[in-house]
Amino acid sequence: MTQHRDSSLSNTDARSLLCSVVNLRLIGLAVPRNPRIFLPNFPLHIIQRGHNQQPVFAEPADYEYYIENLIETKATFGIKIYGYCLMTNHVHFIAAPGAIAENVSKMMKVLAARQTRYVNKIEKRTGTLWEGRFKASLIDSDRYLLACYRYVDLNPVRASIVELPEQYPWCSYRDHTAITQSTWLDDSPAYSLLGNSVAERIRVYQSFVSDGTSDRELSFIRMAARRNQLTGSDKFRHQIEKRIGRRISAAGRGRPQK
Repeated sequence: MTQHRDSSLSNTDARSLLCSVVNLRLIGLAVPRNPRIFLPNFPLHIIQRGHNQQPVFAEPADYEYYIENLIETKATFGIKIYGYCLMTNHVHFIAAPGAIAENVSKMMKVLAARQTRYVNKIEKRTGTLWEGRFKASLIDSDRYLLACYRYVDLNPVRASIVELPEQYPWCSYRDHTAITQSTWLDDSPAYSLLGNSVAERIRVYQSFVSDGTSDRELSFIRMAARRNQLTGSDKFRHQIEKRIGRRISAAGRGRPQK
């Protein structure tokens, strides 16, 4: 293979909401490989990785092509995209399906197939571009969604690609802080509750992200996504168990620190 080319709250209430994120217990399923759970209108943290950690994106045109297809397919399948980050060899989404939860899989299948054909044509190669099926973690939108926002938007900083999240052009932080204004990115109810105005929401979110993600919070969110576990509280787990008619065991608990 040739090498790939290079309703609103007060400011005090909003901050209280964000502070509550770091005092949560994150739980998950019991075994390493769990069936993915998709439910109508429930947000998901999605990860899809390149095959054998090989590059998926290298030049701006690669990222732009993927985003063009993302915009098209999210509209086709009725998916809301709350956050995203396109890294060199993998992608992150915070996505919420509409009434047909399985449409998430259809969207990801189309995105993967189109990017594979695109790269294979340019590099004059054949074979898969992606590492198996994408991972998906169902998120408790009431109390955990903003923590996942922060996790996704800080990926380029953790990877030492940039020093500040606003310096990276292929993630949603710039939209969440109005540096850019992509009309296709959706605002979740949790984000909308951060303030009474756009300026206030931006200010609160910037402060929240600047606090960073603790090692414990990072570990919980990362493990939940990798193992198709739930990112949520015990109450959320019981709610999902009731919805799907089977038990979901908690693999571990902890309290992310500020």
